[in-house]
Amino acid sequence: MKVLALVDAPDHVCCRYRIRAFEPALRQASVNLTTVGLSRSSITRTWQLASARHFDVVLLQRKLLPLWQLGILRKFARRLIFDYDDAVLYRDSFDTRGPISRRRAARFAQTVKLSDTVIAGNDFLADCALRQGAKPKRVRVIPTCVEPARYPLNVNKFTSQGLELTWIGSSSTLQGLERERGLWEQLGERVPGLRLRIICDRFPQFQHIQVIEVPWSEATEAEDLSRADVGLGWMPDDLWSRGKCGLKVLQYGAAGLPVVANPIGVHSEMIEPGVNGFLPRSVDDWVHALNLLTTDVDCRQAMGSASRQMIDSRYSIDAWSSTFVSTVAGGRALNRPNVIMTTSHATRPLTTN
Repeated sequence: MKVLALVDAPDHVCCRYRIRAFEPALRQASVNLTTVGLSRSSITRTWQLASARHFDVVLLQRKLLPLWQLGILRKFARRLIFDYDDAVLYRDSFDTRGPISRRRAARFAQTVKLSDTVIAGNDFLADCALRQGAKPKRVRVIPTCVEPARYPLNVNKFTSQGLELTWIGSSSTLQGLERERGLWEQLGERVPGLRLRIICDRFPQFQHIQVIEVPWSEATEAEDLSRADVGLGWMPDDLWSRGKCGLKVLQYGAAGLPVVANPIGVHSEMIEPGVNGFLPRSVDDWVHALNLLTTDVDCRQAMGSASRQMIDSRYSIDAWSSTFVSTVAGGRALNRPNVIMTTSHATRPLTTN
């Protein structure tokens, strides 16, 4: 079987984690994957879309094509799958025009209606597809996954001499952290020895928290994360953020770190307070959680172990590879992982009540 993946770019983070990560499993199932970055040129892109006729399956990732381009793709694609891990029908959190976009919503609706299978990264995204007219039996939830073996387990030995938080992300998502400057400054004042390791391509400065600047690199990100004590998650409370698939939290967990994050979107699904992290709401909640993790080394270590176990069982490549392969190949899940989701969607086709 031949599969064509049409993506933003083969090295884009979404392609790396949601498609290319499963390439060994696809290959083992005799599925040959070709990954192509969609051109900005209309002429070149038209040729790329028409090349779908040479493949058994086309996997369109995230891209909301103009309707005439989607029509070309639908004409030539024998089987069309749409995969997305963001609320692409809305504008992002920091767009000054607000979240609602009629053009995005219209393109998204047409895409999910015309696709033979829709793969959503979480339940919120699946519900978006259903509300926009996707047939329930065609919608499946497959979360973003990581390969735990890539992440060394917290090489920074557990000590009680201050706490080093870590945050990983891009310049665009760093805006969310910067907008909560007041919170981080208060935490720096109230939690002795608090430090913040930022793994990114730019770095903010705070008055009361020491920032450890770590330039992001795909080759070193896993080891860089494992040198910290606790993973930090923060998302604005908006439509775009509710569609996020929690890659930061997954990476922290794979590195064996407890996670402290605000209770927005998938954070509440991935973090069980008191088990693998905390979901603070108020400043006092944040202070309590960080002080506990600073002083109680055994607690920190136990939560880090629970984080890693959660990744292994619920969000690892190994746990979901057979489901991904069978979904792409058009069959039923070969071996559904033993996961507990917050709703009934999971990986089976969605049905309405």
